[in-house]
Amino acid sequence: MKTLKLIAIGLFFFASFSMQSQVSVNVNIGSPPAWGPVGYTEVEYYYLPDIEVYYDVPRAQYIYLNGGHWIHSRYLPRPYRGYDLYSGYKVVLNDYHGRTPYVYFKDHKVKYHKGFKGNGPQKTIGVRGNKGNSNNHIGKSQGAKSQGGNSQGGKGNGGKGHGGGKGKK
Repeated sequence: MKTLKLIAIGLFFFASFSMQSQVSVNVNIGSPPAWGPVGYTEVEYYYLPDIEVYYDVPRAQYIYLNGGHWIHSRYLPRPYRGYDLYSGYKVVLNDYHGRTPYVYFKDHKVKYHKGFKGNGPQKTIGVRGNKGNSNNHIGKSQGAKSQGGNSQGGKGNGGKGHGGGKGKK
């Protein structure tokens, strides 16, 4: 009888453990900002070629070179605080999944030079507010603090090239 109770208790614990191990975890990697290009729901980084800055979508931070060091900040570097993120081109880095996209900065700087426009204008997720470029931070629904944005037509990078692949919908 004692042995039967021990077996029953053992089976109970085994079944409980098995059930717990079948629970799945769903992680949201962050919401793209309103100035981000449409068509990319699971993006980690944008590269802004006009100002040579990366934007980390999950952490809602800009990454830029300052004095030989890469800085992570919720704000654009001071010289670019007036930059219009809605009209500036964003390269979607959908093939990089790490914490240091800037290890490819030399390649990005050459491939996506200042003034790079990909396959034409980009349509943004959101619409610029009435205050124009006075947004110095990202709105709450977009994640964190930022500035301005892009209101051009088109879809991402036209579905071609680095950062131009079609995002998951």
